[in-house]
Amino acid sequence: MDEITAEKILSELKRLYPDAKPALQYNSPYELLVAVILSAQCTDERVNKVTSVLFKEHNTPQTMLTLTQEQLERYIFSCGFYHNKAAHILSASRDIVEKFGGEVPSEHEQLKSLAGVGQKTANVVYAVAFGGAAIAVDTHVFRVSNRLGLAHASTPEKTEQQLKEIIPKDDWSKAHHWLIYHGRRVCHSQRPDCVNCTLKGECEFYAKTAADLRPIGKTEK
Repeated sequence: MDEITAEKILSELKRLYPDAKPALQYNSPYELLVAVILSAQCTDERVNKVTSVLFKEHNTPQTMLTLTQEQLERYIFSCGFYHNKAAHILSASRDIVEKFGGEVPSEHEQLKSLAGVGQKTANVVYAVAFGGAAIAVDTHVFRVSNRLGLAHASTPEKTEQQLKEIIPKDDWSKAHHWLIYHGRRVCHSQRPDCVNCTLKGECEFYAKTAADLRPIGKTEK
C-alpha cells in the first residue's frame, strides 16, 4: 500500500474514533498488567467484572501474592484458561516484588522479562500505562490491518513490524485503538459490514470481495 492510501485510512480511522481508549478498567500499571493477562481469549467486559471483585483486596503485587494459585483461580475462573493465567499473574507479581522493588517496570524489555508477559501484553502496558510508542497486535488489529492492506502478514509479529513501517510513530498507540474499535464496530470477523464501511474505497479486502457482498440485513427484491 502506498503512503497516500495509508494516510487516508489512518485519517478516517482517527475521524471515526477520536475518543478511542482501552476498554479494560484499571487504576494502576499493575492492575492494567493483570487485566491484560486475563483478557487473552476473553472479552474485556468479562475481565472487568472479574477484576472489579479481585482488585478490591488484591490490586498490588504484594497483596496478590497473599493468594495461593488455587484461591486466585477461583476469582478468575470465568475468564478461561484460569490455571495458566493464575500461574502467570503470581509469577509476574513475584518478579515485580523481587526484581523491581514492587513497581511494574516502565521499560519495554523489562516488561517482557516478567513471567507470562509476551510482546502483545508488554506493548499494551508500555503504551497505555507509560505512554510509550508501541502497537499491540490483538485479533482485531491483526484482522483489520491485513484486510485494509496496511499490512500483508501471516503472524501478529510480522503485522506489528509492517504497521510500524507505515504508521507514524506518534500514532502507534492511537492507531492500535482505532483498529480495535473498527474491528468491533464494523470489520467483524464473520460478517464484516463492508457495504456501510467508510473505508471501503481504500480497502483491499472489499476490492476483492465486493461482488459477493450485500448490505447487512437487506436482501434483493
